Amino acid sequence: MNLQNRIDLFSQLGKFLMEGDTQWHEVKQKASAKNPWFTPKFIDHAVHQIVTQYLHPQKLQEWTAHYHLDEPAKLSSVGIVMAGNIPLVGFNDFLCVLMSGHRALVKLSAKDDTLLPFLAEKLVEIEPAISEKIQFAENLKNCDAYIATGGSQSARYFEKYFAAYPHIIRKNRTSVAVLDGTETTADLEKLADDIHLYFGLGCRNVTKIFVPNGYDFIPILEAFKCYQYMRDHYKYANNYDYQLSILLLNNRYYMTNGSTLLTEQENIFSPISVLHYEYYDKKEELLLPLSKKTDIQCIAGKSFLPFGTTQEPGLFTYADGVDTMQFLLTL
Repeated sequence: MNLQNRIDLFSQLGKFLMEGDTQWHEVKQKASAKNPWFTPKFIDHAVHQIVTQYLHPQKLQEWTAHYHLDEPAKLSSVGIVMAGNIPLVGFNDFLCVLMSGHRALVKLSAKDDTLLPFLAEKLVEIEPAISEKIQFAENLKNCDAYIATGGSQSARYFEKYFAAYPHIIRKNRTSVAVLDGTETTADLEKLADDIHLYFGLGCRNVTKIFVPNGYDFIPILEAFKCYQYMRDHYKYANNYDYQLSILLLNNRYYMTNGSTLLTEQENIFSPISVLHYEYYDKKEELLLPLSKKTDIQCIAGKSFLPFGTTQEPGLFTYADGVDTMQFLLTL
């Protein structure tokens, strides 16, 4: 398959995902039943992002043209260890490996082992030649390179295990937002998406906000009410009740709208159902400390990423700032 064949193939996959196929609907239902965090609404949101940001024909053309992928390259076998925190979170790595012409040997997360295999089958159905490029396995052996995503503890294992091979190892990351107090209701509602999509389980979810001294939290608590329905999700509710009890037992000050807890904390990572906040005097004083933090995936706010877009990375927006496609071209 040449480059244009691969672009056409993934473009056709994008069209299929938007058609509302009955079999695809059943696969999504199965994934949701297996992992309650993968609600149908959030699976659909993840798929829509993939279709619009990754599988649009023109975007694929512009992306691949940037790397001159039409030039001959030595083909390698690339092992991909996928995470399972949000639906199809490893799709970008899968796309990069196949679009570069390499072979993908994929180890799925037990939390997300239903959606991607079906999409791989659909790719093979559209173009049987791609079957030689895709394999799912429990053990990734004899690969030429590796891309692994996991927590900080598993990253240490990956770095040791894959030390002798070219690799990309991703660790725990999260995202933050900087507010200045002039945000409109629309801005705060978009920020609510950055925080609450996928129950806050993604590395691009905002888990802490920085606010000016004297900030009025009433508007933000009101804006977050659009996600109050998550309080009816039993796993989310269990987390909310547990975190609330911890705050009460420790006599910690908190605010809540009944579904999201806000508490002042230095830690940029926050538990499910909790949003940390921190006051600042001057916005400029935040820039240097934030730029030095290696565990921040992205920053939302005015003069940063627009509110509501943290979960909409494009083809040129790579996790941890490491250019995956450029890495693959060096193999």
